[in-house]
Amino acid sequence: MGATAGAVWGRTEQQDFRSRVRGTLLGVAVGDALGAPVDGLGLEEIQEQYGAEGVVDLGFGYGRRGAVSHLTQLTLFSVDGLIRAQVRRDTGAWHPPTDLHRAYLRWAATQRDWGPDERRKDDGWLAREEWLYARREPTRALLIGLGDEVMGTLESPKNSAELGPEAVARSAPFGLLVGWEPQLVVQLAVECATQTHGHPIAYLSAGAYAVIVHGLACGESLDGAVQRALALLAVRPGHEPVSDALQHALGAVRQGMPTPARVEELAADGSADGLLGAAVYCALVGEDIRHGLCLAVNHDGPSAAAAALTGGLLGALHGETALPPAWLAELEGRPTILELADDFAMEMTQGPALHGPAGSSPGWLARYPRA
Repeated sequence: MGATAGAVWGRTEQQDFRSRVRGTLLGVAVGDALGAPVDGLGLEEIQEQYGAEGVVDLGFGYGRRGAVSHLTQLTLFSVDGLIRAQVRRDTGAWHPPTDLHRAYLRWAATQRDWGPDERRKDDGWLAREEWLYARREPTRALLIGLGDEVMGTLESPKNSAELGPEAVARSAPFGLLVGWEPQLVVQLAVECATQTHGHPIAYLSAGAYAVIVHGLACGESLDGAVQRALALLAVRPGHEPVSDALQHALGAVRQGMPTPARVEELAADGSADGLLGAAVYCALVGEDIRHGLCLAVNHDGPSAAAAALTGGLLGALHGETALPPAWLAELEGRPTILELADDFAMEMTQGPALHGPAGSSPGWLARYPRA
């Protein structure tokens, strides 16, 4: 199971895949950075600060322009966990949710510790990136869900009443497992979401978002990817609110010019299903990535999560070169994001050349330890 099981990809396919991986991760981060400074503000407050058009450029948050929140931090640890899962397959241990849980616990340590602990030899390189130790307003559900070693599961989820979008916002990387069957992508995203967000609305929204990204990364249209997600959701108990939110988003596309009020209506109370629908809508109606992201920010709902989700969709759809270069130039952590994206793309397309029964690259295992 997984892309690395097949033959080495052709050069053109590798380049396209890498562009979509970069686009997805940078898109999440750029959307997050655009929305974070105004997260929690109403549209009138945004317009008072930024003018009648609202947010049209990166603003100051956390003491600098282009800063990201915990949403991007956790997305990066999702990628780290997926690479580690592939590497650990060599040992015969193959349970990706456990590897993702370990990755999320490494993120949780960044929220408690002053900086990297060199004594933890199994951390790998990402957990030694000092800029990730900034605490960027993680929600209570995240801190509680990852506050001990016990892993939430579908049978025994953490925070069973939690409806927030944070688990959805870290789920784009699951969609980049293009060698996996779509239903397995949904299952993995769902299982990993229950580690912090145990309500069906939250974890099914995460599964739907991941499989939409999967369709885009495989070259499908956004509408087609949403239709596939709806078909896969239909067999899962409790799917109705999530399916309704996606159907509502598709219907809203035909209701005239996009407005903040329409985005706000879709986002509803800021729960996972509403923000998923709002992000799909913004990605569908945006004239380009800049316009789509600004739509996702300028409304009364949670701006950072809506724009992060929208950015992940548009980045997977169009690849990195479609993202606004001036925003990328100021994006916090861009070197780390690009390095991680390229490592993920290399693992998924050329994993057997990096590690396996015949021999392994010591440098790779130092970056992504099997432990």
